Amino acid sequence: MFDATVREGVLRLRRPGTRWLSTGWNGGRSRSAAAYNVSVPEGFDRTDLGAYRDERLSRAGFGTEGEPPTLFTGVSMDHARGARRGPVVAYATAGLSNPAMLPMDPAGATAAAPDDAERDADGSGEVPPAEPTARPDRPGTVNLIVGTTRRLADGAAENLVAVAAEAKAATLLATAGVPGTTSDAVVVGDDPTGDPAAFSGSATPVGAAARVCVRDAVRASLRSRYPDGDYPGPPADAEHGVVADDRAEVFEP
Repeated sequence: MFDATVREGVLRLRRPGTRWLSTGWNGGRSRSAAAYNVSVPEGFDRTDLGAYRDERLSRAGFGTEGEPPTLFTGVSMDHARGARRGPVVAYATAGLSNPAMLPMDPAGATAAAPDDAERDADGSGEVPPAEPTARPDRPGTVNLIVGTTRRLADGAAENLVAVAAEAKAATLLATAGVPGTTSDAVVVGDDPTGDPAAFSGSATPVGAAARVCVRDAVRASLRSRYPDGDYPGPPADAEHGVVADDRAEVFEP
């Protein structure tokens, strides 16, 4: 299936000829033998991420093999965990130092409306975007790399990203009370020579397997990272993160 190796703070998930779709840095579609998840040190401030990736992969004895999808996280690869079911495997690293909260009933928030007080300087009535409630960023991140031996049809890889993100959010909400962090990312990979899969929704073999793999990999990584369950997010009042506590204007089309 997919071969996973961890060396020098780098997780490599390898299967030659894989097609990848990444939501992370330098993301989009690519074809490469491997995808990577790289642990960065505290206080990391490099902006030349391509060069940094090459340095870390070289140090770990991995070749870059073109432009492989690469994720970065402040979580040690000691806490990386994988799960496999049927044609799917998922690997997760989970850190919650910078939770991104979305309260369903934000206290004191009012709906955005283009009244006179909110009109922009030229009088167009456009409402300026709300500034999120934020504290200084710190790398936490829940990174997922999901691979399937099936050949996904057009659109099915993109949908699998959504399925994985939904499973991640459901797992984090049930386990730690947060749906995600400010810097989460997902990579999905499929085999262009595998048996075809026209769809990847939650009722399909690929989607159903991905959901349970993501759930179990994320929970295992959380147990490793926070063995006592002392998550930095609510109700422990995390020091870093954002809260989307405004309201939008709602209307019929």
